[in-house]
Amino acid sequence: MKRTRLWAGLAATAMVATGMTVWAIHSPSAEPSESKTASEIRNAKSESVEALLKSGLQHQIQQDPSGAAEDFRHTLELDPKNKRAWYGLGLVDQQSGRTADARADFDKALNIDPRFMSALYSEAYMLRTSDPDRAIELLKRAAAADPKATAIQMQLGNLLTEQHRRDEAEDAFRHAVAVDHRLLSQVPEEFRDSVSR
Repeated sequence: MKRTRLWAGLAATAMVATGMTVWAIHSPSAEPSESKTASEIRNAKSESVEALLKSGLQHQIQQDPSGAAEDFRHTLELDPKNKRAWYGLGLVDQQSGRTADARADFDKALNIDPRFMSALYSEAYMLRTSDPDRAIELLKRAAAADPKATAIQMQLGNLLTEQHRRDEAEDAFRHAVAVDHRLLSQVPEEFRDSVSR
């Protein structure tokens, strides 16, 4: 019986020692070239995405919408969930008069980041006459995302006023003036007294 236990103990020790050797040979720390390669690939991809985004922005500044669109599409091939590329593509489509495409692009950016202020504001601005209810919804989301964004509150107040939603407009103006009292002069006259209190 003692001999059986001894052999079992030696066998277990040998298996552990062999297993440790095998593990050491195949452990991730023993293969640094693979993990570095994966890391280098991720870094290179990230750098490519950033370079394409910068290039797209530069094309927009130079009034080259086709070059900008091409850069943003290449960015999306590398990173389909890049909200800035979807937003940039939306601006190009909006500038080119393709409002349905622009709206779809902005919506894709907002699906990735529902609080993406630039896309919220741009889509709201684009829709203020064709779909004011959707524009109001987007501006309210933008205001909730950044309560100190007085420009958003003022735009929201103006749009609500146009839609004859006085109580909501007054609240938006009041919020903007509470953040920056200097805005009182920009509030429509009909709201100034109630907002200044």
